[in-house]
Amino acid sequence: MKLKSIIVEDEKTSREILKNYLQKYCPNVIVLGEAATVEEALVLIRNQDLDLVFLDVEMPYGNAFDLLDRVGDVNFETVFVTAYNHYAIEALNAHASYYLMKPISIDELIKAVDYVTEIRTKEAALQDEVLVTKTKNIDGKISIPTQEGFEVLNTTDILYCKADDNYTEIYLISNKKKLVSKTLKYFEDALKDSGFARVHKSYLVNVNEIVKYIKGKGGSVELSNGKQIMVSASKKSKLLSYFK
Repeated sequence: MKLKSIIVEDEKTSREILKNYLQKYCPNVIVLGEAATVEEALVLIRNQDLDLVFLDVEMPYGNAFDLLDRVGDVNFETVFVTAYNHYAIEALNAHASYYLMKPISIDELIKAVDYVTEIRTKEAALQDEVLVTKTKNIDGKISIPTQEGFEVLNTTDILYCKADDNYTEIYLISNKKKLVSKTLKYFEDALKDSGFARVHKSYLVNVNEIVKYIKGKGGSVELSNGKQIMVSASKKSKLLSYFK
């Protein structure tokens, strides 16, 4: 698992040493930026989606604990790096994932990164489990992943879904569109008991929103918003079975 990180350390030499160690011994850590002060660190943290912050305790015009207080809702792991071991209790109270003493031990650095990797991997697995679309668990609703977490939709609000490579475009009755990083097959399986029919390799429609069927080899359907969608010949009989 890749870990997006920044290094917050006022000494340039110390930043370079840590960055070089990470590149050589912890290749899954991607260093997106460096900061020498609390203010610089705040800018990086607020503009990046981070997994890990390497944080020196003592900095000019503030310290690590001031920074974390100003960040507020911390959604990344923190590895404290300091030459002073009397900060250990405060670090624990600040929910640090690991505490490294200077000069940095390569073995301890690897342990710290492995520990954070394990934490983030478990969190990702838990999120994936929550985000798996299971309409049976919440009757009439479906969850779709977003960058911030997930959004819950009423299945009755969905007009149709359209394949877009490994993504799916979800079109709502409100004329809004959602782009989701899941395949159309994923939604076909999730919505199979909610009145949705796969009418084409690229389309999954809400049968309750069909207002007209136009005959043809496969034919086509018209939805309540006027949208017409072609029906594959191989999907025709399954679609028509909904109206028997």
